[in-house]
Amino acid sequence: MGWARGAGWAVHGLTASGAALGLFALLAAASGALERAALLLLLALAVDGVDGALARRLRVGELAPQLDGRRLDDIVDYLNYVVVPACFLWWAGVVEVPWLLAAPVLASAWGFSRSDAKVQRDGEHFFTGFPSCWNVAAIYLWKFEFSPAATAALLLALSLLVFAPLRFVHPGRLRVFRWSTRLGAAAWWLLLAAAIWFPHAAARWGLLEVSLLFPAWYLALSAWRGRWLGGRGLRGLGGLRGR
Repeated sequence: MGWARGAGWAVHGLTASGAALGLFALLAAASGALERAALLLLLALAVDGVDGALARRLRVGELAPQLDGRRLDDIVDYLNYVVVPACFLWWAGVVEVPWLLAAPVLASAWGFSRSDAKVQRDGEHFFTGFPSCWNVAAIYLWKFEFSPAATAALLLALSLLVFAPLRFVHPGRLRVFRWSTRLGAAAWWLLLAAAIWFPHAAARWGLLEVSLLFPAWYLALSAWRGRWLGGRGLRGLGGLRGR
């Protein structure tokens, strides 16, 4: 059991490492190294994409119960999905008025704190409202260089969407299209990383535009499984806890 407990603590350490990656991204953005900051945000996203699955498979809650993995995950996620992207947008010059950044920060604080932030129905797992993926939004807003008015409109719209009674599927806990979505997520991650690291080649091959196929797939899957156009809505859904 010693090795098992060690594995449990290693998973906690993996989750916590996301906070260090967020800090490094923050420092990189502050120094003007925007490409490095964006890549660090993507690396932190990859860590968040695997630590929950490892925690469930290894039953980390039983192996290392002294540390609340759910709370640790929420702390790291709020840093990397909300605070660091907001600072990135400011240092990248994407947002010209600082009060505009208060919208995603405040909306996501509410979204992270609500008791039904994660729900479950018929074995499917969902986020309630826009799942505060400001890290992804920040990278696209930066790379596409929208006008200040369009940027403000998108930030405010997504902030309002946090409060929407819509269900967004948890991409790591799907019942249908599980492996196709995982493969699509991996391909999307590589495309976006390549678009950041090789901007000239990305512009020539349209890598950034092609990468939008996966967010479109995710929205379509959420609309279908979350019954955006009908069904029971959020009623009858059980609360979900865990990474």
